[in-house]
Amino acid sequence: MNINISSLHFKADIKLEDFIREKVGKLPSFFDGIIESDVTLKLEQASNNENKIAEIKVMLPGNDLFAKKQAKSFEEAVDNAVDALRKQLIKRKEKFKGL
Repeated sequence: MNINISSLHFKADIKLEDFIREKVGKLPSFFDGIIESDVTLKLEQASNNENKIAEIKVMLPGNDLFAKKQAKSFEEAVDNAVDALRKQLIKRKEKFKGL
């Protein structure tokens, strides 16, 4: 699976990119048909500390899955988005089994 990482208005360091690749790289174990994933990291201009946003789009045959999470750190936001996608992938897999 190909993982594309882009960060808007800042440069993500290597450790953050490795963390993202490790977390997103586990998604194919929940669903085999993943083609690629796009991860977008954003900094929001907010007054609170939770201004890091991670958006992950997973391309599947048919429909794509998407999760967007906001947290105090990019790691936490990516972790939460991957958890949301994991649940979506499991639901999708069960739907295919039911057909």
